[in-house]
Amino acid sequence: MKIKLLYSFALLFAISIFSVTAQSSKMQPLKLVKYNDNVKAPLTSQELSFLKEVYADKLDAYVLDRPQKLKDLKNLLRNRIVIKEMPELVGNTEKYKTLTDAGLFNAYNSELVFDTSYNKNTFNILKYNLEIHGRGSRIYRILNTDFFIVILSQHQ
Repeated sequence: MKIKLLYSFALLFAISIFSVTAQSSKMQPLKLVKYNDNVKAPLTSQELSFLKEVYADKLDAYVLDRPQKLKDLKNLLRNRIVIKEMPELVGNTEKYKTLTDAGLFNAYNSELVFDTSYNKNTFNILKYNLEIHGRGSRIYRILNTDFFIVILSQHQ
């Protein structure tokens, strides 16, 4: 009984050591986020309307009264999101998530709905629960169009 217990502890110890060394050797440290000067400019009317749509009555408390959150959202909208027409990717769309896969970011506004068409002047990227803080860039297809959302990493 004591030998089985001793072997069990030794096995758990070996697994935990292997797990820690495997994680530390694969992951590179993240670089500090560097902001472009354009995040110092005030919100545009379009950006403010996008924020109001998503955050509703929580906009002041969760965004406007929190300077770092506001700066991060400006950086996201102005520097990290690129919407590109890429017809060459359409035949290979199973590799890319869609907005439907991502779902809505409706934690603050339960009345948000999916867009049924794409209009570059009114499309609110903030409505969707996209992976914006992961390592590396992400690509999402917009509906059944040739347009894709490229979200650049904040650690470049």
